[in-house]
Amino acid sequence: MAESLTRAAVRADVAEILCTSPDNLSEMANMFESGIDSIRLMTLLERWREAGARVSFVELAERPSLADWLTLLVGTRG
Repeated sequence: MAESLTRAAVRADVAEILCTSPDNLSEMANMFESGIDSIRLMTLLERWREAGARVSFVELAERPSLADWLTLLVGTRG
């Protein structure tokens, strides 16, 4: 898990890609049904890897809710 990633940062990144406010994101929503496609996911993944994330495209694609992404990227901290 990346030290510099926080739950708030991941939410903000997803919200930016979806052109919405982080407050408008439901953690239980399927991010693909919300508008994330494979290209947008790769963009996010590159950003998160630069921040130190150790997660694969497949891991994120197989667990597409924001809650799952937060767990994979940040875990139970911050």
